[in-house]
Amino acid sequence: MATMKSVRTGASNEIEVVETERPVPGPRDVLVRIRACGICGTDTFFVRSGGTPYNADGSVVPLLLGHEPAGEIAQVGAEVTGLKVGDRVVVNPQGVPSGIIGCGGAHGGMSEYLLLEEAEVGRTVAVFPDTVPFDVAALNEPMAVARHCVNRSEARPADKVVVFGAGPIGLGVTIWLKLRGVAHVVVADVLPERLETALAVGADAVVDSAAENLTARLTELHGEAADALGRPRAGTDVYIDAAGVPAVFNATVDAAKWGARLVMVGVHEPSAEIDLGGMLRSELTLIASQGYPTEIFEVTAELVEHQERFARLISHRVPFAEVTRAFELALTPGAAEKVVVTYDET
Repeated sequence: MATMKSVRTGASNEIEVVETERPVPGPRDVLVRIRACGICGTDTFFVRSGGTPYNADGSVVPLLLGHEPAGEIAQVGAEVTGLKVGDRVVVNPQGVPSGIIGCGGAHGGMSEYLLLEEAEVGRTVAVFPDTVPFDVAALNEPMAVARHCVNRSEARPADKVVVFGAGPIGLGVTIWLKLRGVAHVVVADVLPERLETALAVGADAVVDSAAENLTARLTELHGEAADALGRPRAGTDVYIDAAGVPAVFNATVDAAKWGARLVMVGVHEPSAEIDLGGMLRSELTLIASQGYPTEIFEVTAELVEHQERFARLISHRVPFAEVTRAFELALTPGAAEKVVVTYDET
C-alpha cells in the first residue's frame, strides 16, 4: 500500500502530520502530486479551534487542511479527457463531490497527493503553463475570492476606491481593480510594510489608518462630497473591507458620501460595535462577497500574464518538511503576510 503525508488539525493551535493511504483514482478521477499549497485564514481558524465540527460527545473532529493547492497530474483515470500525466494544474476546491477540499471534505490540499474526483477541465481543474512557478499558481484560489469581490463592487474606471486591509485578499483586490481600469485606488492598513507592498502592486496611494485621519486623507485624495444630510464627506465611491473588523465598518460610515458602496469580503465575528444606523446618513449600500461562484478559473489566465505582480503577495515560502513552522508563522499576528508551503520537485 502506497502512503503519503497529510496535514490535519491537532490540539488547539497545533497541526499533525499524519501518514495516510495514497488515493487511487477511479476511471473519472485524477491524482495530483502537490507542489505548493497556500495557508489561508480559514486554515488558521480551524487550527486555532482544533478542528470542527463536534462529535455527539462534544469532542472535536480533526480536519484535513489546505484548499489552495497547485501541482502536477500523476495519474489519470481511463475515462478522463483533456488531461494527461505531467500537466500542471490548479483546482476548484468546491468542485468535488466528496465536499470542499481542506474545509471538512474527504481530502485536503496540504498533502503530498490530492485525489480530484470527477475531474473535468474548466470545472474541477485548470491547466497552467510551466512558465509559472507552483507557488504563484497556488494563489489562484484566493485571487478568485478577490476577483469576486471586485466583480460584486461593480467598480467603474471613473470610480474612486479605498481598500481596507493589505493582506493577500486586499492586495489581490487592489491588483484586480487596477487591471479593471479603475483610475484611483487607495489602500489603508496599520502596518507600514503592508502599505509598501500595496504601492508595489499598483495602489495609487496608501493610508496608515493608525496614524492618519482617514476621512481627511480620503477627502484630500478623492475630493469632497456630502452625505444625505448635506454634511461634508470624502468623495470616495467604493469602500472595500478586506480586514473584517468593526473599526473598518464604522470608519466607512463616518466617511461615506451619499450613495457610496461598501463591499465586505473580510470575515467578521459577531459584534455589537457596528453602527448600522449610521448607514442612513449616506444611504450606504452594503454588499457581501463570498467565495467565487464563477471566478475560480476566470482568473487563471491573468494570474499567468501578471505573475510577477501577484508573486509580491507571497511573504514566505516554506518547505513541506517544515510545515509546522509554516503554520506557526501563519498563526502569529504580524509575522507573515502570505505563507505558501512548497514541495520537493525532484
